[in-house]
Amino acid sequence: MTKHPFNIGTKLAQIFTILSDGNWHCGKHELPGTQPAKAIQIIRQHGFEIKNDTRYCSVCKDKTVHRRLISTEPTKTSFVRIQFPQELRIRALKHYDNTEAITMRKMIPNLLEVDHRFPQVRWAKDESFNPKMSEQQLHEKFQLLTREHNLWKSRYCEHCKETGERGTFIGIDYFYSGGHKWDKRIGSNDEEGCIGCFWYNPDIWRKSLNIKISNTKEMSEE
Repeated sequence: MTKHPFNIGTKLAQIFTILSDGNWHCGKHELPGTQPAKAIQIIRQHGFEIKNDTRYCSVCKDKTVHRRLISTEPTKTSFVRIQFPQELRIRALKHYDNTEAITMRKMIPNLLEVDHRFPQVRWAKDESFNPKMSEQQLHEKFQLLTREHNLWKSRYCEHCKETGERGTFIGIDYFYSGGHKWDKRIGSNDEEGCIGCFWYNPDIWRKSLNIKISNTKEMSEE
């Protein structure tokens, strides 16, 4: 590494410096901040490859998420997320009536983030925005999540990208399409592989599961 890629003194620089030795580091006690996932995401945007793994930490006395930097030089195409258009954010908040996708709670706007259904960890190119997109396109592309839930989703998506094991929600072993594993016939950067996962579309997942429960109940009552 000839030049530090991030501004010295920032959390990004601190995390990158810690990871630059190429060893596994506990995200709970070794990386600064209570939620290092966002910083990790930004580092990845700059083309750096970081692996995740759940390992036992002798300091925390528990299994925690560990991270390891593959190389101090970018190994992938660098792309930096552009600022989300305010006009589109306002439209998304109105479209969903400020309702958070996971809890179905109506919340004040500053507690909500406009999340891409298709996770950034699987993007193959720069994102682009059209603030004038149709309501259907907006619905298909975005959902509203709290910061905590957005980070929660990111962890599952990162794990899925690295292992091919799709994420579940609070241990409920159900997918409205596909199964536990990312379909190997589908490219790693193809959004089709996300269909069926709770984190991709909690609303469809919830409705599908309720139909399944209702059908099972009707069969048991016959």
